[in-house]
Amino acid sequence: MLIGEVSRRCGVSTRMLRHYDTLGLVKPTGRTSGGYREYSADDIRRLFHVESLRTLGLSLNEAKRALDEPDFAPADLVGDLMRHTRQRIAAEEELLTRLERVDAAAPTEWDDVLRIVTLLRALESESAARRQQAILAQDGTAPLPVEALVEAILSEDDPNVAGALRWSLARAAGRGLAGLATGLDSEEIEVRRRATAAIAAVHTAEAAVLLRRALDDPDATVRASAALALGSRGSIDSTPALLEMVAEGRRDVEAAEVLGLLTELSPEADGIVEAMQDKLAKTDDAPTRLRITQALAEIPGTAARQALARLTHDDDRTIASTAAAIVHAQDRGRRR
Repeated sequence: MLIGEVSRRCGVSTRMLRHYDTLGLVKPTGRTSGGYREYSADDIRRLFHVESLRTLGLSLNEAKRALDEPDFAPADLVGDLMRHTRQRIAAEEELLTRLERVDAAAPTEWDDVLRIVTLLRALESESAARRQQAILAQDGTAPLPVEALVEAILSEDDPNVAGALRWSLARAAGRGLAGLATGLDSEEIEVRRRATAAIAAVHTAEAAVLLRRALDDPDATVRASAALALGSRGSIDSTPALLEMVAEGRRDVEAAEVLGLLTELSPEADGIVEAMQDKLAKTDDAPTRLRITQALAEIPGTAARQALARLTHDDDRTIASTAAAIVHAQDRGRRR
């Protein structure tokens, strides 16, 4: 069979058949009287073997070794091919993910595409400084790869980079909250903490719903972040968690300040002072009672002042003197 017919029947170009001949991979057994290549049935069979091996990803040299060396063991080569294939698939999937994130950002100009790709590459950098710089350098009007930002924020352990990511994601006007919500369900405490901090930076009704979910988290840090954010927005749902923070001494000064703000923002906050007095009455722990007394100083209104006035006669001299100092400072401030 001449080279042209072999090419038609086997689907291999004549140029490639000549290349196979040069390499000694598939050499035609004979020649015609005119010097043309003539392939035997065994040559055709070998050609099919070569093409089969190539479909597995073997190079031409590897295919030649597999066919010509009797002691050639295919196991190692197949194992290498499997590893290379997995690496190639992983690289293709990574490329696809990157393309999807560029597409999701809805770029309108090539400059937008280039900015997004630059940011995505920077987010993968091992340098925290480079990650932070790339995030902060984003134009406020440029499209953002929100999904990539969410993924980064849930895994970022550098506080400066995390802050930049929260700032950037807050610009997305609520986009990305669905991804952050999955972080609230993570079994890893750090992921839940990062998700809560990021959600707290978003001022939307949907973000508030997610923060209320976080109030039930078993981790005290997650509950505290959610409570401070909700309380500063006037949500009375945060009150129990804020009171818990004061009593336990976790960010108690911030919690007291937010409780004071809450009483001004929400008409439903009348019971805060009563709840604080109830905690005072139920505990004998001196540090806890002192923190609650100090927190009352942040609560505006007559109810808190009356509670402090009563505490000036408390059996604990530290509590009594602290309450008296607060009342005195408040009186002096009013006279000015």
